[in-house]
Amino acid sequence: MAFERVCGLSEVPENGALRVELADVDVAVVRYEDDVYAIQDVCSHAEVPLSEGDVEEFDGAPTIECWLHGSCFDLRTGEPTNLPATEPVDVYPVRVEGEDVLVDTEASAVSDDVLPRAAGN
Repeated sequence: MAFERVCGLSEVPENGALRVELADVDVAVVRYEDDVYAIQDVCSHAEVPLSEGDVEEFDGAPTIECWLHGSCFDLRTGEPTNLPATEPVDVYPVRVEGEDVLVDTEASAVSDDVLPRAAGN
């Protein structure tokens, strides 16, 4: 895995998202409760930044909502939880080391069975 520092934990609003532009992909770093997630920062339906949407629970899952049409994406899997989106977005493994948030955009958090890390760990 090739983790790289993408931001400081204090830069990510609680129950909110921060857009991080990397060389190959734009990532939304998301804090929800005590966990930190990294998800591709584009809605698979409308190609708008997910980082501009609300972070909330939807049907028991931590999600981020696309502000344009209201599709929500599960932060753990990238799967849409409601229409109009039908295609998932990529999610990435995250590590929090002290104040540093590290993301591996070369791996999939789902296929590698890597869960998000608590903000305090």
